[in-house]
Amino acid sequence: MPQTTQAIRIHEYGGPEVMQLESAELPDPGPGEVRLRQSAVGFNYIDVYQRKGLYPVPLPGGLGHEAAGIVEAVGPGVEDIGVGDRVAYMNAGLGAYAERRNVPAERLVRIPDGLSEEDIVAVLFKGMTAQYLLKRTYAVQPGDVVLVHAAGGGVGQILCRWAKALGAVVVGTAGSPAKLEVATAAGCDAVVDYSRADWPAAVVEAMGGGKAQVVYDSVGRDTFLHSLDCAEQFGTVVLFGSSSGPAPAIEPDILNKKGCLYLTRPSVFPHNAEVATFRANAADLFEAIAAGSVRPNISARFPLAEVAEAHAAAQGRKTSGAVVLLP
Repeated sequence: MPQTTQAIRIHEYGGPEVMQLESAELPDPGPGEVRLRQSAVGFNYIDVYQRKGLYPVPLPGGLGHEAAGIVEAVGPGVEDIGVGDRVAYMNAGLGAYAERRNVPAERLVRIPDGLSEEDIVAVLFKGMTAQYLLKRTYAVQPGDVVLVHAAGGGVGQILCRWAKALGAVVVGTAGSPAKLEVATAAGCDAVVDYSRADWPAAVVEAMGGGKAQVVYDSVGRDTFLHSLDCAEQFGTVVLFGSSSGPAPAIEPDILNKKGCLYLTRPSVFPHNAEVATFRANAADLFEAIAAGSVRPNISARFPLAEVAEAHAAAQGRKTSGAVVLLP
C-alpha cells in the first residue's frame, strides 16, 4: 500500500537554503521496482553543482544519487531482490535525499556482510568514481607517478589509497595543513599545498624533477592550467570535477605545446550505465574494500532535515571525508 515519505526538493537554483523538506505520497513499487526504506544517504559534490545550477537538473525536483537501506516491498517481475534485503544504489536517478523511495531493482547491489549502510554510502559513489578513474580512464600500472588534487577529500583519499595498492607513486595536493595530513594518512608519498603560489614547481620537485603519467583534477578553475604543466610528455590529464569553479577554456594546440598531452573529462554515470558493468565495477570496489585498499571514512553525519548545513560544511571545506545524511 502507498506510504508517506519526506524528501528534499528544490524549486530554484541557489544556495543551500533552496533545499526544502517536503512530504509526499509514495505509490506502491511498479514493475521492476522496489520500495526502499533508506537508512543512510550519501552526499557527493555533484549535489552542490546540481543545486547551484552548474549542472542543470529538472525543476522542481530532488537531489542526491546514492543511498542504502532495507527493501520494504517489491514490484511485479522482481526476482533477484527480496523484502528485508540490505541494498544500495548510486545511479537510479535524482531523488536519493528521501526517507523512502521506489527505485529500479536493476540499479541495486547487495551490501556485503561487515559493512553498515552508513559505510556503504561513504564509499559507493566515491569508490565507483575512483574505480573507473584508476581502471578505465587511465589504467594505473605499478611504478606510475600519479598526481591527485584535493587528496584530502572523499574521492581523493580513495584515489590515493587505491593507487598505492596498485603500485603507483602518489603525490597529493590539498589546500590546508589539516587536509595535507589527511592526504598523507591516505597513503601519499608526498604532499603539496596548492594554495602556495609555487605549487606546480613544488609538485615537480616532489616527483623528483619528473612529471606524472596521470593527473586527476577535481578542483577545476584553480588548478587546471597548471595540471597541464605537471603531466609528462604523452601524459594524461583527467578533469573530473570543478570544486573551485569551471576550468578555463583552452585552445587544443596547448596540449601539443605542453607535451602532446591527453585530456579527458569523464563521468561516473556512463561508465556504469549498463547493469552488468555496474555490478561488476561494484564487485571490484567491494574486493578493494575487503583488501583494505579502500576504507570507509565518515567525517560528518547530518539529519536529512539539516541538509543545508551539510552542503555549507562541504562547500566551506570543513569536511575531510564522507558526509552522510540520516533520514
